[in-house]
Amino acid sequence: MQKFFERMRAAFFFVIILVMLALCCIDLMKVQIVDGAEYLEKARTTRMASQVITSPRGEIIDKSGNEIVSNKTGFNVVIEKAFFPSEDDDINRVVWGIARILDRDGVEWIDNLPITMEEPYEYLEAHDSSIVRLRTNIKVQPYATAGDCISAMYDMYGINDEYSEREKRIIAGIRYEMFMRSFSLSNRYTFAEDIPMDTVVKLKEASFSLEGMDIVEEAVRVYNIGDAAPHLIGTVGAISAEEYESLKEDGYALNDVIGKSGIEKAMESELRGTKGTRTLELVNGVVTSDIVTEEASPGHTVKLTFDVDYQRDVQEILENHITWLNNQTSKEAKGMDADAGAIVVLDVKNGALLAAATYPTYDLNDYITDYASVVNGENSPLTNRATHGLYRPGSTFKTVTATAALNEGYIDSSSTVTCNKVYTYWDDYKPECTGWHGRINVVTALEKSCNIFFYEMGRLMGPELIARYANMYGLGTDTYLETGGSKGYIATPDSLAERGLEWSAGLVVQEAIGQSETGVTPLQMAVQACTIANKGVRYQPHIVDSIYNYTQDKLLLKTPAEIVQTIPDNSGETFSLVTQGMKQAAAFAPYSYPKEKDYYTEYLLTSLPEAAAIKTGTPQRTKEDTSSAFIGFYPADDPAIAFSGFVEHGEYSKFMIKQIIEAYYDKDYVPPKPVVTAKPDEILSGISGAADTAE
Repeated sequence: MQKFFERMRAAFFFVIILVMLALCCIDLMKVQIVDGAEYLEKARTTRMASQVITSPRGEIIDKSGNEIVSNKTGFNVVIEKAFFPSEDDDINRVVWGIARILDRDGVEWIDNLPITMEEPYEYLEAHDSSIVRLRTNIKVQPYATAGDCISAMYDMYGINDEYSEREKRIIAGIRYEMFMRSFSLSNRYTFAEDIPMDTVVKLKEASFSLEGMDIVEEAVRVYNIGDAAPHLIGTVGAISAEEYESLKEDGYALNDVIGKSGIEKAMESELRGTKGTRTLELVNGVVTSDIVTEEASPGHTVKLTFDVDYQRDVQEILENHITWLNNQTSKEAKGMDADAGAIVVLDVKNGALLAAATYPTYDLNDYITDYASVVNGENSPLTNRATHGLYRPGSTFKTVTATAALNEGYIDSSSTVTCNKVYTYWDDYKPECTGWHGRINVVTALEKSCNIFFYEMGRLMGPELIARYANMYGLGTDTYLETGGSKGYIATPDSLAERGLEWSAGLVVQEAIGQSETGVTPLQMAVQACTIANKGVRYQPHIVDSIYNYTQDKLLLKTPAEIVQTIPDNSGETFSLVTQGMKQAAAFAPYSYPKEKDYYTEYLLTSLPEAAAIKTGTPQRTKEDTSSAFIGFYPADDPAIAFSGFVEHGEYSKFMIKQIIEAYYDKDYVPPKPVVTAKPDEILSGISGAADTAE
């Protein structure tokens, strides 16, 4: 009986399997024979495409958390390939339809064609590589004129004469930009960015005839504080073809925005964020599915080391000083041709940059909205003189020579040199000093800025030893600041030969006082001062304090204080003697000044709560072409800040030091405005051997 039931159960399952196989066969026959053509057609016309979702760029904040650069939600005009026409006539109609609305509202769109907008067509200046690329892309001769290129594009893009000449040029520029940005199903084209709401409304009203156009809300870069260290903050822009070639392996696309300068460029990897992905399904050219398959992640927030209020104060101090110099009325006035300069302030404890003023300067928002005016501004406002300006340091360099002489045993605290105004070692070359200082030691030589003392040190030590100590101080070397800077050079036989110049024996004495062919940046000079303040410990200067996540509620990275060089104190008193000389230089007041409470009445550093340490300089190109420089730190005995300054073709840069110090300690400090109508005869009277000029 049991065997009977087992056979019946087996038969039952066998019948079920046969029925299921029969049903599968019938369904397979239906798919392959009855509906085969329909499914084949579907297979042929179904496509999947992926699109990139842009991520908000990280923000840039100052030391106090003030938003220097942030994002806002803006409206961008984009074109989606999936909905865009494919015939030239329709493409041109849509392109001009969008451009016409933007044009009427005065809204700019993206057009990087290196050809003028009006006839007669000419190539744009300083666009040589773009011109070569254009000729190659549109397949014209290497010698083709701008007009030839325009005509070729009219033919290539089917732009007919139903449009005016200006309209045709606009269409050609946009279509070429679409080509350059690899417009495709997976790469939509951004037509215009951050357009006003009135224009958004007009475009939406016309959207029924502008196939493929869409208005999307995306993050737009906003420079909330455009006047605080614009050179260091930097800008963003469309990725160039050259940049794309080197960055495409890192996930960049041709329509990406990338940091072009400053922190925006230096911290690109932190600021850029991670893109997301949306997947489209198209059946017979119609989008049937649009799914976000990977969310975009915003970039990180970069916190800087400086406070915008102090940065602005230092900038104003520099500008006020140059204004005062320019407006002197005395016949004996000096430095009236001052036209540029820089100030750098560092945190002595870690090398953090606290201020970096440069003059002339600009506002980032002006740079974006009126680039031509900024780039053509008087005396190159785009040049960051604080980090890239190369200057002779003048007598500020004597601290380097003093360090080398003390450390290498050429002198000690009791060693003296007699100054009788003229250096007489050579019969045919007799450089001079600014006065008769008599028999002096190194401390007094630094205080009085005696050339004769340091001429003798330079002759005894030779150029290579002096240059070696200069390099240890960071002069003539790469500072490796995040935003970059000039390396500079120290006068030696080798460095002159590299520049096609000849060395002579007498040049070593000029090297010793910061003259000859030495070029350093104000940043390097501030590092030098910071190193003296730290008794030979040189910190890596930096401008990035820390990195946070986008919402600033999680610290990701804190920049550590990094020691990059330690100058040994071989004598046991090297840095104390150099500091003492600088303290006496800060207390030394050879100038008389008026009793009236005007701009410079109280410049004397002796009125500060604690002693300061400084060294000034008057670097020369010729006897008539002089500038003014300083380095220093405060307080001298327990330093908090180190600083440097340089005024091209100017004088009396020392007058700014007290204001720099006071502004650092007073958050509500207001730099005094220069009294440009006051006569400085009293200020300029009584000068007695104050300027430390050199031959």
